[in-house]
Amino acid sequence: MRIGIISDTHGFLDPRVAEIFSGVEHILHAGDVGSPAVLLELERIAPVTAVLGNTDTLATCNLTEVVMLAGRKFLLQHIVDVRSPEEQLRLRIAREQPDAVVFGHTHRALHETRGGVLYLNPGYAGRPRFNQPRSVAVLEADSQELRPTFCPL
Repeated sequence: MRIGIISDTHGFLDPRVAEIFSGVEHILHAGDVGSPAVLLELERIAPVTAVLGNTDTLATCNLTEVVMLAGRKFLLQHIVDVRSPEEQLRLRIAREQPDAVVFGHTHRALHETRGGVLYLNPGYAGRPRFNQPRSVAVLEADSQELRPTFCPL
């Protein structure tokens, strides 16, 4: 299964995202959506699961979501400190036992496995600014592994 991973759009959906996400079966948006219009555009590509970011006021999103895709469990939350998760998140990860934690906030792409859990941040996908690198990710998920590919915008 191919899964599109995006975060920190801040109300802007780069037109290249539709091409990059062409053929994905689901999209995970890790917060700071910025506008419901972004989610509507993404839903034209594939079903979307999204969480609130620290700048969002969307009534349709929660702070944390857990979703099963391709027989794998994904936990989404906008702010995650990979090296030292806050206690509430640490307990949720222990309880849910996700295969992957998808997050955003830092505006930096990252994939790192800790304790058998993939931590994945697709990077910043909002408007170009300050020569900041922009990216999304496509995740190949099957029963054997999770393989992220970062795609620059």
